[in-house]
This record gives sequence, structure tokens and C-alpha cells, in this order.
Amino acid sequence: MPRSPAHAGHSGSPSKGEPVYLAVGSLRRPHGLDGEVLMEILTDFPERIQAGMTVFLGGKYSPVTISQVRNHNNGLLLRFEGMDSPESVGRFRNQAVYVPTSDRPDLPKGQYYFYQILGIHVVDDLGNELGLLTDILETGANDVYVITSTDGQEILLPAIKDVVLDVDLPAKKMTVHIIPGLLDHEG
Repeated sequence: MPRSPAHAGHSGSPSKGEPVYLAVGSLRRPHGLDGEVLMEILTDFPERIQAGMTVFLGGKYSPVTISQVRNHNNGLLLRFEGMDSPESVGRFRNQAVYVPTSDRPDLPKGQYYFYQILGIHVVDDLGNELGLLTDILETGANDVYVITSTDGQEILLPAIKDVVLDVDLPAKKMTVHIIPGLLDHEG
């Protein structure tokens, strides 16, 4: 159903309540002597990280332009314009790499970025308020939505089409179908 926070696609300013930047990676350690740095990939779209693009580093969102990208194990090796030594890139060690939310790619119908649905109100198909979607657990088979009710109880719902009937982003509302037996607890 949803996709990990990523980047690309729409233009213009983010919608109200939408973050301005999305993390696409985390810088680890300098690599070699000429300013390359290892980036852990945090996006579903690493192929979009290319030479010539501007990214923003760290909590101050320092703009830098990527001059070179290459694959390395499960990550990427990046080189930034104007940084040509391990010391120059080393100051960004353990810092996030961001792109503007406005650059995120469109997702197929029925898929959402996590930030779009976290905090959304969840109701069942009879109109009963279940709570807020407070967390998304990524499992091997499908994601699991954690719904927290007003009394603090958690409901775990599989993010599958038989359960998630509708997501209305403008209304900040998700309608779900509770499969019989899904919420029964043995005590």
C-alpha cells in the first residue's frame, strides 16, 4: 500500500501539513581521499539521485550539488561540488540527505507516502471511529498499520485491499473493513 518516505514528482509548494523536505539517505563515512562519501539509501527511488541534482544536508538543510554518483554495496558513493577531501565531506557524517517534497515521484493509485497517512483518522465501514494511524510497521508480506484509539488501545491492521477500503487525503480519513476475528483477543 504505502511507500517509504521518498522524493520526486509534483511541482510547487507542499500542501498544508506536508513536510518541506524528505530524507532520501544518510551520509556515513568518507570513502577514499578525493571527497567521496558513503550514503545509506532511505528512498524507494535511489535511481533518481543523480549528478547535477541539488540535495540538502543535515538539520540546516545546507544545499549542495552532486557531482558524481556510483553504486557501492547496498549504498551509494556521492561526491559533491566543491568538496574534494575526506575532511570537507566528513563534517556531514551521520547527517541526513534531503530533497524537496515537491520533487517526489507520483505513486501508483492506492499507494501513499508514509507522511501522507500518518495521523489520519481511521473509521470502519460502519462509520465507527477507530482512532489515528500512529505508526506503520514494515513486514515482509505487507505493511501493518498501528491505529491508536482515544483510550490508548492499539489496533493492528494489515495494509491490504480487503482491509483498507478508502483513503481520503483531503479529508484526512481512512475507511477500513474489520475482517471478522481480526480484533478478537484471547485472554
